[in-house]
Amino acid sequence: MSALNHPDQLFASAQPQTAQGTLAERWQSLHENAQIIASMAALATESYDGEIAEFPERICEAGDERLAWAELTLEDIDAIMQPGLTALLAIQARGQDTTAPALALWREVHASRASLLALCQAR
Repeated sequence: MSALNHPDQLFASAQPQTAQGTLAERWQSLHENAQIIASMAALATESYDGEIAEFPERICEAGDERLAWAELTLEDIDAIMQPGLTALLAIQARGQDTTAPALALWREVHASRASLLALCQAR
């Protein structure tokens, strides 16, 4: 969880239309970056459909508390993913093998994404 934010703070300012749009953009960006990491880890890419594509709408329908947790978790995933992806690109630029470090980052991102998807399922 981000040290500066708490779900209660997000409830006060959350507006479903704006929150969903922003969340949808961030979610799609996460998926696109995860595909780059998967490719560097020599994994098959995933299509953006089904449960993955429906997440932004479903989490907005799940209520303010779950939406707030999703927003915070997306921030946390981004905080892991961005420096990791930058490092992977640097490794790749040097002509070195990215498979092992990309796989480690992919596992972290995949587990975090699974926890977000679970927010929509558990009720």
